[in-house]
Amino acid sequence: MASATSTAHVGTTPALRRLYVIRFVFAAAWAVLLLLAGSDLTVAARVLLFLYPAFDVVAAVVDARSARAEGPVKGLYVNIAVSSLAAVGVAVAGASGVADVLRVWGAWAVVSGLVQLLVGVARRPMGGQWAMIVSGGISVLAGASFIRSASQDDPSLSALAGYATLGGIFFLVSAIRLSRSTRRG
Repeated sequence: MASATSTAHVGTTPALRRLYVIRFVFAAAWAVLLLLAGSDLTVAARVLLFLYPAFDVVAAVVDARSARAEGPVKGLYVNIAVSSLAAVGVAVAGASGVADVLRVWGAWAVVSGLVQLLVGVARRPMGGQWAMIVSGGISVLAGASFIRSASQDDPSLSALAGYATLGGIFFLVSAIRLSRSTRRG
């Protein structure tokens, strides 16, 4: 049974590594664009805010398809649903103001962080997942921080760029770690 599991992981690992690198590049580019858009809810900023969770949906779908060899990772399906709701929620909240966007984003970060943490734990035998586990935990804390900052005077979107950048770095670290575990395995 262990060799069947190992074979499934070996087949999944290259696809997951590519996905993690793409997620890093997207997060870094998105963060730069959000900072350039400024802290006002311009049309560009609202589109960017919608695109981030929408991209997360696409990434989770790709991840779920590549994970079929090892059996479906149910958390990925939860993430697809949660991120879909977040994309719609952020689009709607964008009409109300920065504080509402931060509340929706914060709730999404908490829930999706928990899911990421659980998926990372389930994938530990594959290697390269400690960064995903840590990233999921940090996402929960960051989400709570976004919700709290929404109630402050003059809330800002700039912290979301830092959140995306850090998340992207964790994806890159996981991609590198997956490369190393594949060479060892």
